[in-house]
Amino acid sequence: MGTFWIRALQLILALSFLVVIHELGHFTFARIFHVRVEKFYMFFNPRFSLFRMKKLGGKWRFRFFAPNVESNMVEMKDEAGNPVLDKKGRQRYRPMTDEEIDLLPEDDWRREPDNTEWGIGWLPLGGYCSIAGMVDETTGADGLPSEPQPWEYRSKNTWERLPIIIGGVLVNFIAALAIYSGILFHWGEEYIPVENAEYGLQFSNVLVKQGFEQGDKILYIGSRVPDTKADIVEWLIVDGERDVTVLRGNDTLRLEMPADLGKQVLGSGEKGIIDYRFPFVVSQLADNSPAAKALMMAGGSVLSVNGIPTPAFQDVQAELRKYPCDSITVSVYRPEEGILDLRVYLGDEAKLGVYPKSSLEYLNTRKIEYGFWESIPAGIKYGWDILVSYVKQFKLVFTKEGAQSLGGFGAIGSLFPPVWDWHSWWLMTAFLSIILAFMNIIPIPGLDGGHVFFLLWEMITGKKPGDRFLEIANTIGFWLLFALLIYANLNDILRLFM
Repeated sequence: MGTFWIRALQLILALSFLVVIHELGHFTFARIFHVRVEKFYMFFNPRFSLFRMKKLGGKWRFRFFAPNVESNMVEMKDEAGNPVLDKKGRQRYRPMTDEEIDLLPEDDWRREPDNTEWGIGWLPLGGYCSIAGMVDETTGADGLPSEPQPWEYRSKNTWERLPIIIGGVLVNFIAALAIYSGILFHWGEEYIPVENAEYGLQFSNVLVKQGFEQGDKILYIGSRVPDTKADIVEWLIVDGERDVTVLRGNDTLRLEMPADLGKQVLGSGEKGIIDYRFPFVVSQLADNSPAAKALMMAGGSVLSVNGIPTPAFQDVQAELRKYPCDSITVSVYRPEEGILDLRVYLGDEAKLGVYPKSSLEYLNTRKIEYGFWESIPAGIKYGWDILVSYVKQFKLVFTKEGAQSLGGFGAIGSLFPPVWDWHSWWLMTAFLSIILAFMNIIPIPGLDGGHVFFLLWEMITGKKPGDRFLEIANTIGFWLLFALLIYANLNDILRLFM
């Protein structure tokens, strides 16, 4: 299976899981406060559903590729059979009476409206939980009964409505903490400390322009000693630390970073700004690759390319990129034969076609094991630190460079590894769960945060926004979010072809 599809499947599985548990948060609190949940769907289902089910008469009914069920709402009419209109001339609606429901056929899905319809839609842009009496992306003001019903969301007190709204965000955040705790308990925590960067660090072009040289070792950032690569990135890019002390050979130097380093990094479009350097040692050769044709063998270390010394894996990559569709000389050291010069013809990708040994085979890692009870507070702290770091980084989105760096599904999918790895998948899923929780609580109409904002307004002022106002606000918010989604995915497309 190709790299694209492996990453796509990981992304779809992660987002589907997170959407379901998010909506389950809304569903659970709605049922706690005796609010009717009409539909619960993974993905959206305009006009028809891929699958739906509902419990009718004590038995579960299932339908595949079926048109959507008609609403239990019917038009209000007066004694003469004329439509009843509101003050603005709009049709008024009411829920079907028990007598009208009893007259429906036995297999009519409008029976037993207290039971939730569960389903899977065909438009994979999220999902929804349709809560009775709530104006959201699934229900407009015209779709509500003219008079509030006791089982509706709008009939509940603000202190009951607030948990229903924040339930999704709460579940996403708690799920992330639980996942991190599970990861630490099952796999532990293993990483390469910065102090173990035996071959130094590899810097992006932006950092090289600021005075770093490949192979430098970072000793201090400000007055702090970094332990991980993440510390370096956060302190330099997010916190804006400007004073850096590095070890270059036997010399200790101080570098001063510009105040707009974060903007420069975002504007460059470079994905990784810092990495560990390690030797290029061949682990395995791909069939019919340029290296295989040149009789390169596993275990050989690449020393130079066309006479240019390449002490690190990244140096080899940089030199190879200069010679697409060209013939080059690669010097390789083999323990049995010494140094050999091999003539290699590169293809248009300018790659040898080998699998190098991992950096973990040359750099000492630090492994921390956690017992079950130890993993819980450690997972909570880990998740909280991730949230704090993400919130601090979020300020960069409001810069020109940050807006240009926004990515959609393609950018998110590229964060997953090219091979299926459950450890990496759970780490990314927990990270996305934190992002989903944070983004949803932003006070924008159409998001949970928008509903929370209007609820807090009602609590403070005692004035409840009208259903029509909420519908207009949610519509505006929805289209703004949709435009942002289009913009982010267009950025992905432009980066792909530029």
